[in-house]
Amino acid sequence: MNGPKIMFHIGGIGISETITTTWLIMLVLITFAYVGTRKLEKVPGKLQNFVELLVDAFYGMVEQTMGKHNLGYTPYIGTLFLLFMLANLVGLLGLRAPTADLNTTLAMALVTFVLVQAQGLRTKGVGGYFKGYLEPLPALLPLNLIGELANPVSLSFRLFGNIAGGMVITSLLYGFLAWVSTGLVGLPIPIFQVGIPAVLSIYFDLFTGVLQAFIFTMLTMVFVAMAE
Repeated sequence: MNGPKIMFHIGGIGISETITTTWLIMLVLITFAYVGTRKLEKVPGKLQNFVELLVDAFYGMVEQTMGKHNLGYTPYIGTLFLLFMLANLVGLLGLRAPTADLNTTLAMALVTFVLVQAQGLRTKGVGGYFKGYLEPLPALLPLNLIGELANPVSLSFRLFGNIAGGMVITSLLYGFLAWVSTGLVGLPIPIFQVGIPAVLSIYFDLFTGVLQAFIFTMLTMVFVAMAE
């Protein structure tokens, strides 16, 4: 599987498929947020009902996982889930998923890492925060530090590995079916590429895409809540 291609340049800086697709997803989310909240009514229509249902679901998820006192994280958590869900699902449209680029998943995992440290400092204070690395024994300081630094690594590689792995498997399947069609059977066109890969695309792009977005979001909430 090749890496993301450079689509165009801005001031001599190459803009890759990852960045371009991410910008498109951001535009979709911003437009959805604007249209969905532009004209709120006491008697909501279908779009407003959907938006309110979505917002209530995110607030309920944050309250259940992180507690009522952490409801302020809901806008970020909701945005994170929607961003990753769309980033994982764009493969259905023939675009390269931004989450198949380790730069994307690592960057968002580092944001989670910063949130975790900030939450620990805010709730425990500076003394309590650093004391936590010495528990239960001061000799475990190196292990505690390694464990803390391992979180963003595992977060980023889990999402990246699942999405990139799906792309690799699908690409190999397309190549194999093309060989079967033209090389083995001798057909003039790779007809076996039609239909068969769609089943795998539904699994890897749809089911796995939504699931991995939920897992990343849920782990972010758990890590932040555990930092208190």
